[in-house]
Amino acid sequence: MKVLVTGGAGFVGSHVVEALLRRGDAVVALDAFDPYYDPAVKRRTAAALERRGARVLEGDVRDPQAVAFALAGVDRVVHLAARPGVRASLDDPAATFDINVRGLLVLLEALRRAPRPLVSASSSSVYGGDARPPFHEDQPASRPLSPYAASKRAAEHLCATYAHLFGVGSIALRFFTVYGPRGRPDMSVGRFARAALTGEPAPLHGEGDVMRDFTYVDDIVAGVLRALDLVTPGGGHEVLNLGGGEVHTVRELIAAVEAAAGAPVPLIPRPAAPGDMTVTRADLTRARARLGFAPRVPLAEGVRRTVAWMRRDLAP
Repeated sequence: MKVLVTGGAGFVGSHVVEALLRRGDAVVALDAFDPYYDPAVKRRTAAALERRGARVLEGDVRDPQAVAFALAGVDRVVHLAARPGVRASLDDPAATFDINVRGLLVLLEALRRAPRPLVSASSSSVYGGDARPPFHEDQPASRPLSPYAASKRAAEHLCATYAHLFGVGSIALRFFTVYGPRGRPDMSVGRFARAALTGEPAPLHGEGDVMRDFTYVDDIVAGVLRALDLVTPGGGHEVLNLGGGEVHTVRELIAAVEAAAGAPVPLIPRPAAPGDMTVTRADLTRARARLGFAPRVPLAEGVRRTVAWMRRDLAP
């Protein structure tokens, strides 16, 4: 099978590409190397993926020609290209919607002309102010708390529309707070791990009592691959949660980082961040039934692996 992974040089994308290569699939990775964070990091990742056998193309998912070129000969698509981040979306909502919604629309239009199954990344942020934990897929998601959340909900609606009208079978996976090696530098696990290893303080928004369903990247990748094998052309559209199965406060996360690093996490107090949800927790009933999804990496072990990777990455 030949698979296109958009955002393939990014955090989750690069792990998905590696997993596909390990199981023998041919992989095309399309990435714009957006400067949301240091493009040099993604270029190093892209070079490593090419050495392993992936074909990495530089191009923007909003560019119809780049998308059409990347889709040539492809059987299935994993769409991970996005402008991530609740806080970033408050600063630049236009870029968030342009990449997350218009970029997906360009991809869907290409798939409309030659339908192929699509797996796309959504977010636990879509549950917003409506749902009550644990979040299950049938709960309302009509009151997003940030432009990022609104863009991801709009993307889900677009996928449903193209499945209904044009037979672009799709599964949208709502990721819950993904972390792990090569994680984005703005994410909490990476920020706290870097602070513990370097002594440079990390911001702590609020009192640290926000609760998150942290999900190790290997568990997310397992769910993505199972969804990719399940989705079919003309098979309609569905939404599935992918979470870690446990809920921890940010203070508990900090304690896990300190235990793994053997050093304290220096913190800078900051006000609670607008747009953040106070708790996320995934109901995994449907993902278990549809995908056989079962998260395997608890927080302490995932943090240990992440800190070990960052220690190597920071080494001179």
